[in-house]
Amino acid sequence: MITQEVVAATPREGKFNKNAARRVRVGGKIPAVVYGANEPSVAVEVDPKQILRILHSDAGHNSIFDLEVGDAKAKAMIVDWQYEPIKGSLLHIDLKRIALDKAIKVEVPIQLLGIAVGVKTQGGILDQVLREVEIECLPGDIPSHIDVDVSNLEFGQVLRVSDLPHTGKLKFLTDENSTVAHVVAIKEEAAPTVDATAAAATATPSEPEVVKKGKQDAPEAAPAKK
Repeated sequence: MITQEVVAATPREGKFNKNAARRVRVGGKIPAVVYGANEPSVAVEVDPKQILRILHSDAGHNSIFDLEVGDAKAKAMIVDWQYEPIKGSLLHIDLKRIALDKAIKVEVPIQLLGIAVGVKTQGGILDQVLREVEIECLPGDIPSHIDVDVSNLEFGQVLRVSDLPHTGKLKFLTDENSTVAHVVAIKEEAAPTVDATAAAATATPSEPEVVKKGKQDAPEAAPAKK
């Protein structure tokens, strides 16, 4: 999805390591690498607030925007990003230059619309198995999401990729037989047995598991030349 967003990036010089990346973040920016379009890779720094605004927009990482690096301008999109696992702040992003006349592969969210009849009148629940589908199309034809009406989906029926709206502009790369959603029975939670209840009461509390999202703050590699 092409947007009116303009991202101004400042070239970085010197060493590209963990300490250098940390200094960029202390200065209020985040390190990034720009590559693609048969041009050399360039190490830059960008405004994290602007990048987060793009990532949290309707089109998300599929947003195509104007990237300015000094006097050089190009269409670009975010292809990879890393979050700090505890605070959730951005650590690093990869930006790719985009040629508007060449098809690219992207993953697009699937949005289910309506209330399935299997839920409304047959007592089931809607289980969405596949939340994104991979497609290939021109950059200007990338949809922010693919909508499908599930109102007529009955208990036991399966909605597949082949049932999603297909147009001549989009080529679906995900297997057409893959399950997107189905209406299934509500599973009743079994009552705990006496032994299980006693074991739970006497069990020693364990350390809580730390759930991490994003990649660790790893040493930053110098951008490869392409």
